[in-house]
Amino acid sequence: MRIDKYLWCIRLFKTRSIATDACKKRHVKIEGTNLKPSKEIFGNEEITIRKNQINYKIKVIDIPPNRVGAKLVDLYRKDLTPKEEFEKTELLKYAKDYYRKKGTGRPTKKDRRDIDDYYDDSNKNDVNL
Repeated sequence: MRIDKYLWCIRLFKTRSIATDACKKRHVKIEGTNLKPSKEIFGNEEITIRKNQINYKIKVIDIPPNRVGAKLVDLYRKDLTPKEEFEKTELLKYAKDYYRKKGTGRPTKKDRRDIDDYYDDSNKNDVNL
């Protein structure tokens, strides 16, 4: 079975074209070598997939005949992803919050209206002087 079809069948990607794009962008590897979407896979291979800044490791147990339901996915693959990969995403969330607090930066629409009202009020007071 083709690697892009396999990744779609085990529900790692929502569509087959997204799986194909991931292969073309070199996010799918077997033993460190990049794969084309048309690469044939067989059982007992370890695949590394980079998705959402997480490196998933999957071992192919069996080839599904077609796209399978979510409950049956574990019959065809074994997830070998270390827990540290998921912990990295938590650290990334904290790092993003550190550099910029929510609400800072460009003013919101409401902030903009308040600023305009403030300037309009101050201009009216200057005219009356």
